[in-house]
Amino acid sequence: MLLLTGLGLGAYGVYDYTQQSDVIRSASEVNATVTGTSVETVTSKRSQSFKPVVRFEYRYGGETHTSNRIFPTSTSPKYETRSRARSVVEEYESGETVTAYVTPDAPGRAFLTEQKSTYPLKLAGIGLAIVGLTTISVLRSRVRQ
Repeated sequence: MLLLTGLGLGAYGVYDYTQQSDVIRSASEVNATVTGTSVETVTSKRSQSFKPVVRFEYRYGGETHTSNRIFPTSTSPKYETRSRARSVVEEYESGETVTAYVTPDAPGRAFLTEQKSTYPLKLAGIGLAIVGLTTISVLRSRVRQ
């Protein structure tokens, strides 16, 4: 089960990272209005991290949309300190007009920066580590038998 989880996590991370290039390449610029910013606390069993959130509104294809994506990735980066996450959202102020990037196939999922996020690669690394550790554990248990 751990092996499948690791493979899935690794594959998703690599897929999400490579998809960012396609999304950036096909995106169109639109004017957007920042409607709010915040830093969300993400708590897991072992740790706590912080996710920067910038909410914005824009028009595309004659319709009004809202989004809160900073990067073109579907996974949101999280930071170990609140101050680091805050430094990301401090670039934006409520009411400010900014450039957002929107793709025709997902007009409701605009993002604010054309920079690739490395967060999916971190997920892939965790997945590969799980695969490696699981494989080593299985091999060791078979050698002992």
